[in-house]
Amino acid sequence: MNHQALASFIWSVADLLRGDYKQSEYGRVILPFTVLRRLDCVLEPTKDAVLAELRAKSVLGVNPEPFLLRAAKANFYNADPLDLPKLMGDQDNIRANLNRYVEGFSPAVRDIFEQFDFHAQIDRLAKAGLLYQVTEKFTRIDLHPEKVDNAAMGLAFEELIRKFAEISNETAGEHFTPREVIRLMVNLLFVEDDEALTKPGVVRTIYDPTAGTGGMLSIAGEYLAEHNPQGHLTMFGQELNPESYAICKADMLIKGQDIANIAPGNTLSEDGHHGRRFDYMLSNPPFGVEWKKVEKQVRAEHEQRGFDGRFGPGLPRVSDGSLLFLMHLLSKMRLREEGGCRFGIVLNGSPLFTGGAGSGESEIRKYVLENDLVEAIVAMPTDMFYNTGISTYVWILSNKKPEARRGKVQLIDASSFWRKMRKTLGSKRKEMSVEQIDTVTRLFGGFVEARLATLFDADDKEVSREVVVEGAAEPAAPEGGKVKLAPLSRIFPNSAFGYRTITVERPLLDEAGKPVLGHRGKAKGKPQADSSLRDTENVPLDEDVETYFEREVLPHAGDAWIDHEKTRTGYEIPFTRHFYVFEPPRPLAEIDADLDAVTTRIKAMLERLAA
Repeated sequence: MNHQALASFIWSVADLLRGDYKQSEYGRVILPFTVLRRLDCVLEPTKDAVLAELRAKSVLGVNPEPFLLRAAKANFYNADPLDLPKLMGDQDNIRANLNRYVEGFSPAVRDIFEQFDFHAQIDRLAKAGLLYQVTEKFTRIDLHPEKVDNAAMGLAFEELIRKFAEISNETAGEHFTPREVIRLMVNLLFVEDDEALTKPGVVRTIYDPTAGTGGMLSIAGEYLAEHNPQGHLTMFGQELNPESYAICKADMLIKGQDIANIAPGNTLSEDGHHGRRFDYMLSNPPFGVEWKKVEKQVRAEHEQRGFDGRFGPGLPRVSDGSLLFLMHLLSKMRLREEGGCRFGIVLNGSPLFTGGAGSGESEIRKYVLENDLVEAIVAMPTDMFYNTGISTYVWILSNKKPEARRGKVQLIDASSFWRKMRKTLGSKRKEMSVEQIDTVTRLFGGFVEARLATLFDADDKEVSREVVVEGAAEPAAPEGGKVKLAPLSRIFPNSAFGYRTITVERPLLDEAGKPVLGHRGKAKGKPQADSSLRDTENVPLDEDVETYFEREVLPHAGDAWIDHEKTRTGYEIPFTRHFYVFEPPRPLAEIDADLDAVTTRIKAMLERLAA
């Protein structure tokens, strides 16, 4: 049975729940019971040894836990004599015995069931008269490791999580990042390290500070398993939502990961992996969510610890905490001299340009660009996520850039790389195909500029699309048709996104129209500025300020001057501007002809109605 068939078989338990549970609540029963049955099967061969060890150590009066873990040959155990098959022999006491059995697990596993609020589900099933039937159905599913290995079990559990997310559309965005988005991010994260990752026995760490149900970590693990079955990716994460945390921890447990590496709580106010640094990181933080709840802790860390803390570069406005997660990831990067780090983060459009020179957002952009940390930014199609249709961008940052990338940023416009989904899921109406993901990966991996050629036939219908790498020949237009070219991948120096905001002053005039001069200090004998005429100009970093001023300002205001003390350096990434393609308006004669044709049709219709 493949993982999809196994997941479907497990999900068939939903037939028992129909009527007593809402469809969106099925996962609250099916996911914890799946975990319970898997652990029950994993521990079966060592159950007697664990119980014997418990008796022996209890007599000696020593802490039995390390001995029970060794006897269980796993990183968890269950010290209760019961198991699921034994529970089936006492139908009348199924509720009490099941609660007792769950309490027999080691503390880290008990925490998973507590976060699932599993005891409440047991009570609810018992009151509905369903507890014995549901438990029996799971007991009949054989999830022994000899039958279902960790990889297959992980994929099946992931499939169950996906089903749960799809029928919980109202909260799916909190739980679940679309699989193709994660696949693209993982590809971009690993593509430059393919050679290193294929070495036998390679061990790397990966971290997600907004782990959700663990999807990003899981797909990263799948990638390494595909490229290097002997490699090992140690996974770390943190998650705020209790249910998502439980699912993530359970998923890691099923895959043989150390569940102590998954921390609960708010990443911004309580760093669950303080002092740790990682080889790779991934994150899809909430879009446009305010951070007022943790403002006190975040501001204290920024003001008291500066660059020794996580938020040294600056603080974004309270209405959107996305860039706080980006700075958190920066603080977790393995040092370059220790091998370096690369990470990917999904952000909305606001972090690209919100905030003028000197603002928190601009200072954060300034930090990552001046320290040459941004490798690429990829524009994604709209309507890709379950809970929002807005534009999103994948940022790839690294402190181990290859020589060719140093001092440069690659922008890739993948906003047209999508296909319509057969079934809409919440706000998600589009998905990226494997071929489209591969195209973006090749553009990034090759670090090339490219254009997208769209071919149209004589009837102006799209025929095909081709990626034209810089220097390659453009495709020929179909007979009677045309070719439209649009930038797809562009490469810029870091300085291209910087500017200086200069303050332009004009003199205050007296009643006679003469400049008012200062009488004291530095201003003595100098024209006083008229604040009502004050203006600002943004001058690109790679242009001389005085040259710009003479060309753009003095011809229009010959008495103006620059107040250099107010000059500020800022950074923004006007993504859309760099990919804008001007399309000339239709000729007036053509528009007039269309209007005449429409007017003629309307007149004919009115005449027929009047007849």
